[in-house]
Amino acid sequence: MNYVSTRGLAPKLCFSDILLGGLASDGGLYVPETYPRFSAADLAAMRSMNYRELAFAVLSRLIDDIPPDDLRTLIDKTYTADVYRYVTDRENAEDITPLKTLEPGLHVLALSNGPTLAFKDMAMQLLGNLFEYALAKTGGELNILGATSGDTGSAAEYAMRGKRGVRVFMLSPEHGMTRFQQAQMYSLQDANIHNLVIRGVFDQCQDMVKAVSNDLDFKTRHHIGAVNSINWARVAAQSVYYFKAYFAATHDNTQSVSFAVPSGNFGNVCAGHIARQMGLPIKKLIVATNENDVLDEFFKTGIYRPRPETQHTSSPSMDISKASNFERFVFDLAGRDAAKVRSLWAAVESGGSFDLNADGLFAHVADFGMVSGSSSHANRLDTIRTVYEVYGTLIDPHTADGIKVGLEHREPGVPLVCMETAQPAKFDDAIRAALGINPLRPAELANLETLPQNRHVMDAELAAIKQYIVEHAGS
Repeated sequence: MNYVSTRGLAPKLCFSDILLGGLASDGGLYVPETYPRFSAADLAAMRSMNYRELAFAVLSRLIDDIPPDDLRTLIDKTYTADVYRYVTDRENAEDITPLKTLEPGLHVLALSNGPTLAFKDMAMQLLGNLFEYALAKTGGELNILGATSGDTGSAAEYAMRGKRGVRVFMLSPEHGMTRFQQAQMYSLQDANIHNLVIRGVFDQCQDMVKAVSNDLDFKTRHHIGAVNSINWARVAAQSVYYFKAYFAATHDNTQSVSFAVPSGNFGNVCAGHIARQMGLPIKKLIVATNENDVLDEFFKTGIYRPRPETQHTSSPSMDISKASNFERFVFDLAGRDAAKVRSLWAAVESGGSFDLNADGLFAHVADFGMVSGSSSHANRLDTIRTVYEVYGTLIDPHTADGIKVGLEHREPGVPLVCMETAQPAKFDDAIRAALGINPLRPAELANLETLPQNRHVMDAELAAIKQYIVEHAGS
């Protein structure tokens, strides 16, 4: 299994050679040279597997340069009931990602039972173990540079804290995240965790991460790696729970399932795209945005037009106007024409946009099952209220965006699975606004916001970010 860049100018590499990095040397994102495909017989054999077995079945097709016994050990270490223990009374932690049925044919996939109560834990915990394994083999070290609009940062830090040879430098915007999200990150006192709070918005944080990744000399000299969804391993790991959800929501493999996915950076729905390319019978991938509706505009019009300003909303983890993982999808949409992708992203990176109508590419979006919609503050509060009153289930505002848009595309006879983003405890202001109640949180996280905070506030200046890394990277 070799991996190629979406921009076509970087060398083909194996999984272990792209594991610790982010962007390819040409600025593109790595994808499999060809997607492995599961046959009907494969899917039939997978139906009875537990999460660990399923993860090995999927990931072993994408990772062939880690010995199978080692890969299985890493997976078994990651996906345990103890790690994903924050379940409700109606869920079994052994399921790892329990399927919550609201009514026949309408489900929510519980993805936020991990240590930071967000779906990012599903891949990040594995990534931490993979990083430690790879570094132990080489005796090397890794300085992870990431950006977060809410949940990626804490998931990365909780996965990497105390890991030998790993340091984390996480950029986050000064405003926009909830108090709970901030406290999860800033309360960590581990010596290898560095929280850099940027006076700006998430897109500026993300742009600086990309700029550092594109400085190949700096990246190499200081051993810079990535955990944002530009890292292939993270998206690959997320594809596993689409298989788990499909088998839980269907009786046999003749059925199709549609997934509603709250979307900001396109990483989660890209994982669904990967699963579909690998042969999972997915009818629709429903891209749900909030008021930052760049992706919704594209899937409705064929025009990708990042906004100069990002709106702060009550579903803050989706407050993103440049969707990094979107490039992986467009690469496939364009028939894997790397020159075309280079041209499109040259326009985006110079502050422009692109239109896929003129060359006929937009007409092929339907071939990939992609549809979309958007949700507003009023919509998500109404959805939180309705789901609680009708089904007795409390959901967070991002999941509400997904359910709202998912229901707009629901089809008779096709199970709809809405992907959970986080537990409601992380967004108590939105829950109080919708229902007038405080969401419950795990007892051990009761006083999280009162803990001492470890953070460094700085301007959105690339040179300053680099200097901080130089001073704290240790080499």
